[in-house]
Amino acid sequence: MRILLIEDDSVLADGLLNTLGNNGYAVELASTGAYAEQLLLAQDFDLVVLDLGLPDMDGLQFLRKLRQRKLPLPILILTARDAINDRIEGIEQGADDYMTKPFELRELEARIHALIRRCYGGFNDNIQLGQLSLSTLEQQVLADGQPMALSAREYGVLEILLLQAGKVVSKDRIAQRLSNEADGLADNAIEVYIHRVRKRLEPYQVNIRTIRGLGYLLETAHG
Repeated sequence: MRILLIEDDSVLADGLLNTLGNNGYAVELASTGAYAEQLLLAQDFDLVVLDLGLPDMDGLQFLRKLRQRKLPLPILILTARDAINDRIEGIEQGADDYMTKPFELRELEARIHALIRRCYGGFNDNIQLGQLSLSTLEQQVLADGQPMALSAREYGVLEILLLQAGKVVSKDRIAQRLSNEADGLADNAIEVYIHRVRKRLEPYQVNIRTIRGLGYLLETAHG
């Protein structure tokens, strides 16, 4: 899952980047509304976490502009504004959830997961393909009921492909999901991770098929 974090407090932003990253999310940081707009035009995200006190524009202004584009993108406001009128206005302007600072990280993680699950119709906590089972809540893949030993990026590759099982996933989309702008992945790095995951899947009758010029497709050995 890929998150755009719009937050100008560098200390808080660093903490959220580390926490969410350690929980399997790929997080891109924007400290201004203008930079966030550039990222949204250039990349795909599954959710936006939005601070209202941005240095170049009010967060509600950013929210209105984003909703005018009619992107089906869940937005969670994370702000120090705790008045009831602020909460009401945030929801009325198009936010899907509203949290005030200070907050508990566990609650933020739970709300992010709930938003993604609720806002994407087919999103389930558990996804099955052949002998594989993905638990998005626990960020874990089971093979024949046993946890697979995967690195963070191997898990990321397999998660993306399982969530889109039976569909072609482009190399660019995989790279975006696994990295942020400061830590981009070259094409050959993606190929290395695909190769590693392929090897791990061999005993379980699940294949990653290369669709030349388009990307990768995850399927059972019998199609």
